[in-house]
Amino acid sequence: MTAEKKQLQGGLCVAVAAPDTSRVLKSVRPVLSRVDVVEIRLDAMDECDISALCAEIDRPLLFTNRPTWEGGACEDTDTKRLSPLLDAIRAGASYVDLELKTDPVVREQLLEETRNSSTRLIISSHNFAVTPDSDELAGILHEQMESGAHIGKIVTMAHDHLDVLRVLHLQCEAGRHDFPLIAFCMGEAGRLSRVATLLLGGFMTYAALDETQATAPGQLTVQQLKKAMAALAGAPS
Repeated sequence: MTAEKKQLQGGLCVAVAAPDTSRVLKSVRPVLSRVDVVEIRLDAMDECDISALCAEIDRPLLFTNRPTWEGGACEDTDTKRLSPLLDAIRAGASYVDLELKTDPVVREQLLEETRNSSTRLIISSHNFAVTPDSDELAGILHEQMESGAHIGKIVTMAHDHLDVLRVLHLQCEAGRHDFPLIAFCMGEAGRLSRVATLLLGGFMTYAALDETQATAPGQLTVQQLKKAMAALAGAPS
């Protein structure tokens, strides 16, 4: 059973990986008018003033503390990784992201903290090697729906267009359950999915500040993604 529904609004999320609060603020300000959400990668930071970020960035904030075992830089235990995410909820963050493979006890602690807040919990799954078959992808989606998540996130490595199609097709099942889902592919073959996912009902897609600051393989910049979405939608960028 999913958690109690809350008002959700996703869109284009810029992912920021910088070592401290001041550099996060400096790097993100030039693109704020062009994005809907800002993801702060806590696992990339040596110092972070979460309250200051929430107060000074005029966009919904998403905090992620990605472990090394799922492509991030955080080497802490699940319990220790939880602490800054709890701080983010208490500071009024719009979203926190926690991996599906995290200890369920830790996940329940985070979910419990969101119940009396405006923060939405994203339960995520990343595969940096391949795109699983349709049955495995469906299984991941249903685990996320049953986890208490407000939003699911499934991101895989695409090696061809068939991988992309399997991941984007997950929106059909998510839609049947009225479950907001972030779903796209990494890698060169997956670039199109980063653009198409929003047009096909996806909750959110991610972009880099610039070409040197991508946080995942195949990630487009904010400018590239906006132009591509506008072209597909037949609207000016």
